[in-house]
Amino acid sequence: MLPSVEDAEGNVLAGRYQLVERAGEGGMADVWRAVTRGAAGFIRPVGVKRIKASLSHSPEFVQMFVEEARVGATLDHPNVVQLHDFGVDDWGSHYLVMEWVEGVDLGRWSKSFQDAGWHTPWHLTAAIGIEALRGLHAAHGRTDPWGKPAPAYHRDVTPGNVLIGLNGIVKLADFGLARAMDRAKITRPEMVKGKVAYLPPEMVDDSKTEPTPQSDLFSLGIVLWEILAGRRLFKQKTDLETLKSVMACEVPPLESTRPDLPAELTRTVHRALERDPQKRFRTAQQMARALARVLRRVAEPTDAEPLGESVALARERLKLPPRDLPPSQLVPLRRSRPGDLLGEGDDDLRESVEIPAFPSAKD
Repeated sequence: MLPSVEDAEGNVLAGRYQLVERAGEGGMADVWRAVTRGAAGFIRPVGVKRIKASLSHSPEFVQMFVEEARVGATLDHPNVVQLHDFGVDDWGSHYLVMEWVEGVDLGRWSKSFQDAGWHTPWHLTAAIGIEALRGLHAAHGRTDPWGKPAPAYHRDVTPGNVLIGLNGIVKLADFGLARAMDRAKITRPEMVKGKVAYLPPEMVDDSKTEPTPQSDLFSLGIVLWEILAGRRLFKQKTDLETLKSVMACEVPPLESTRPDLPAELTRTVHRALERDPQKRFRTAQQMARALARVLRRVAEPTDAEPLGESVALARERLKLPPRDLPPSQLVPLRRSRPGDLLGEGDDDLRESVEIPAFPSAKD
């Protein structure tokens, strides 16, 4: 077995993906802001997800990571973070290359308002919810290559997995991690530490319960409730106490905290938070339409432009740079070997590569 190697800023994977900074850390994997390096100084921001070094050679977790790549590769939707590549580095550790969203996650967006002593703008929160629901609807309606239903359920809808770009586009992240977390929650509870506050009660009642669209909608309902109320809904001091709170499913009325909210908005959020899944919305699309009806009565714009402006202001309040800076130093890329991706200075190798022609219609 090859030794595990800890990632570090400046490391280059597969001769082209240079790690810039660690952007997120979870129980199973880390996410890095990185850049794709190419010929003639080509650079493009990407995200790179890596299984933690301590788990990188565990067949169980490698298979989970492979499954994440397979599921994510089939989710082609503007409100879902897109996957670009999946590979193995020189030490035998897998990596996942994905679209980089330059902006903030929903949790930090909300925090920027709270730190300033303000409520989150409810009309923008509803607009973000609609975009997230479009991503969920696409995943729930996923089909296999033969057109048969193959729904993908997120199972980990949290504020940190709802990303809002400076361009005002909302994207859901970490779809593929869902099944891995579901398998790990009994044998490796530390893998899902901190996630229990967003579980639906039916998933706590019975670990064998299969997810449904309603389970994802409940989790998104928690997220929307918390963003609007400015506080956690079920989170307690310990995971056990949090689970008991989820099971009790006592949801304080939003209007008691936010009397400025339209009644139809609070009804929509509370319907998503019904303890009985049958009383929730049937589909993500149905819930999105309910939120859209609320926004029809709003004079303020809620499209990508004001959302993007709110992200820029959030970054300023959070004392983040206006844009994600490129790496301070570009590491020299190694010369490619046969079978590697071509790097800088490999024109002699590039000339010898033959591009196969597409078959003609008569073929």
